[in-house]
Amino acid sequence: MKKVLVIWFVLTSLALVGCQSLQTSGPQNAPRETMPESDKPLVLIAAMPLEHISGRFDHFGSGNGMLFVSALGNNTEEVFDLAEGARTHTITGIKNPQGVAFSPEANKIFVASDEGKLYIYDGSSFKLITSIDFPGGADNLRYDSAAKRLYVACGDDEKTSAIAMVDVMTNKRLDQEYKLGGEPESFQLEKSGPNIYVNLPDLKQIAVINRNTGEITKWPLTLEENFPMALDEADHRLFIGTRVPARLAVFDTASGRMVAALPTVEDTDDLFYDSGHKRIYIPGGEGSMDVIQQDDADHYQLRAKIPTALGARTAGYFGKQRKGFDRFYLAVPAHSGQNAEIWVYTVRD
Repeated sequence: MKKVLVIWFVLTSLALVGCQSLQTSGPQNAPRETMPESDKPLVLIAAMPLEHISGRFDHFGSGNGMLFVSALGNNTEEVFDLAEGARTHTITGIKNPQGVAFSPEANKIFVASDEGKLYIYDGSSFKLITSIDFPGGADNLRYDSAAKRLYVACGDDEKTSAIAMVDVMTNKRLDQEYKLGGEPESFQLEKSGPNIYVNLPDLKQIAVINRNTGEITKWPLTLEENFPMALDEADHRLFIGTRVPARLAVFDTASGRMVAALPTVEDTDDLFYDSGHKRIYIPGGEGSMDVIQQDDADHYQLRAKIPTALGARTAGYFGKQRKGFDRFYLAVPAHSGQNAEIWVYTVRD
């Protein structure tokens, strides 16, 4: 693939150094922004092209210098080398890929399919190692590196819906699972505690699973269609994105009480908490992305509304990576004769 280095914006010296090795073309439909450069929390610096990719995207993953993008509508998993800033591999043969995760300890890539499979690939050759059946489909994935365990949101009805577990070293599904009674969407693992928080939009609930005891409690919601989720473990706050109405709902994880609810962009499917900058990033399919500032654990305000592209509601944010580079990735679907792209933003103070 021909790689061309294009500088899309006039960058600060720090941002310029951060993208020296990023080989890209410019965004095809980059929106006009009126906010002064110095005020932007995210600055669009480049786009990584995805020719011949159609349909919508689902989830992102990252590991070992690679970015993984589930092209659900294209039935492929796209692999980018972040040092090169280019797509280097396409994994085919996955029907409707959804969640994706990487285990550096096992050097394996895990891709969930809503057709009822978890596919496991070698992290170097990208060859299929094996697959595991999940009746009702598999969606979001979370990896616990300490336990070398992959958590899988699976099922689509009262009997099959659960958070299941896979040993990443043996590729075996564990007998233990947490039955939920409703299809799980995004979920988050505590690192310093035992809890797993799970969105159950069909039940209008958030499930809280204690991994030590197996006990499951549920918090009722007055808002509907709670799909994306992020966790601020240090401040004991859980962030939920809802679509009806479009809100960012903030919960106290100690009490289960909702402490704030802010209007947000429509059609959300991802949201991310940036602990270093105390921000929440919320891309929406309506064609913009909200950046919410956390003033303290109970108070939040809109920092910026960044114009993006219609249908661009899937993103990836993994905090600061090697060399301290801080990047945000947004999947822009193909439309109106324009190729799909991954837009790359640098995170600003």
